[in-house]
Amino acid sequence: MAAPEEQELSQAQTEKLLQFQDLTGLESMDQCRRTLEQHNWNIEAAVQDRLNEQEGVPSVFNPPPARPLQVNTGDHRVYSYIVSRPQPRGLLGWSYYMIMLPFRFTYYTLMDIFRFALRFIRPDPRGRVTDPVGDVVSFIRSFEEKYGRSHPVFYQGTYSQALNDAKRELRYLLVYLHGEDHQDTDEFCRNTLSSEEVLTFINTRMLFWACSTSRPEGYRVSQALRENTYPFLAMIMLKDRKMTVVGRLEGLIQPEDLINQLNFIMEANQTYLMSERLEREERNQTQVLRQQQDEAYLVSLRADQEKERKKKEEQEQRRQEEEAERQTRLAEERRQRTLAEEKERKSECLPPEPPQDDPDCLEIMFKLPNDTRVKRRFLFSQSLTVIHDFLFSLKETPEKFQIVTSFPRRVLPCLPTEEQPNPPTLKEAGLSRSEVLFVQDITDD
Repeated sequence: MAAPEEQELSQAQTEKLLQFQDLTGLESMDQCRRTLEQHNWNIEAAVQDRLNEQEGVPSVFNPPPARPLQVNTGDHRVYSYIVSRPQPRGLLGWSYYMIMLPFRFTYYTLMDIFRFALRFIRPDPRGRVTDPVGDVVSFIRSFEEKYGRSHPVFYQGTYSQALNDAKRELRYLLVYLHGEDHQDTDEFCRNTLSSEEVLTFINTRMLFWACSTSRPEGYRVSQALRENTYPFLAMIMLKDRKMTVVGRLEGLIQPEDLINQLNFIMEANQTYLMSERLEREERNQTQVLRQQQDEAYLVSLRADQEKERKKKEEQEQRRQEEEAERQTRLAEERRQRTLAEEKERKSECLPPEPPQDDPDCLEIMFKLPNDTRVKRRFLFSQSLTVIHDFLFSLKETPEKFQIVTSFPRRVLPCLPTEEQPNPPTLKEAGLSRSEVLFVQDITDD
């Protein structure tokens, strides 16, 4: 049974406390401590006073109640239930007990000194845990070989894993430490743990982890839980956001009593478990809500990013189109300048127009594509290229054109080709002294 916070005991006081409990069979460690403190830690005087009390001799001290104290977990203490072995009754029993008392006291004292010294000479090999899962599995296998398969479902993992699973699932964890050499272990395993009622109760209400204290993993847990005797059971649950021992059952206990005590511990701590479940549900809901908000934010962010991407693409496309238009405009401007310069150059290179009375002269009327009419005189001896250059130098003439006669209709070969490097003269082309020619636009061809 856990007690309110008190001053820590020295090593010698702890040993005396355990010896006194073993000699008197008291169930409560607090009661043993108070009795020893009242006798100034004189173990002989304390034992004698306890024996006098059991024989009905009045004591100057006020002993605590003999029944196991059921502590309300609301004050953050641990519920303990300790079952002591039957004590001697009658004059003969007490006479034998008193005769054996000095020998037992000497024996336990020497054994404690021996164990204390042995720890310095040869460290306990159980102190090194190398294969915790193997320790648990090995214990389960040896348990079933000795006691059969009728037992609660053992958790096949380490103590830490069992704690984590119980914490995650918000379940009770019942820890059983198996003392192989204790005189009550066999009866507890064969009668209590193998009971159908106990088996069903534990399997449906909690996780069950067990290991022998002779194995490193069990010894490590034993050092953490600090059991006083065997069989030893500890009830652990999530309390105040940490895994806490809320109940300790020590000594040989019958199936019905075990179920009653476990029920009592669970009912006393049910509010804590419900509170943890509500808090976890609230945290989960908050987490789900935050996750939904984050997802909605991400969806909105992706939509905004998509809009921004499309906007940038449209801007980039407009910029490219504008740049293409600008380049096209600049190219057209350069082409027009080049064309104008070429027209001006052609105009400057034209031979002068011959006089009208020149016998080698002919006059040609040109009809342009815009219905403009242009008239000019040429010499029969001049090449058709001169006619083409004249028309090309005019602003009204298209960039590319061909000259066609009216009747018979034919296209005059004004420009040199591979077949005809030197275009014919006007006379060779068969033109008359007064001629009408048509200028056709072939720019789009």
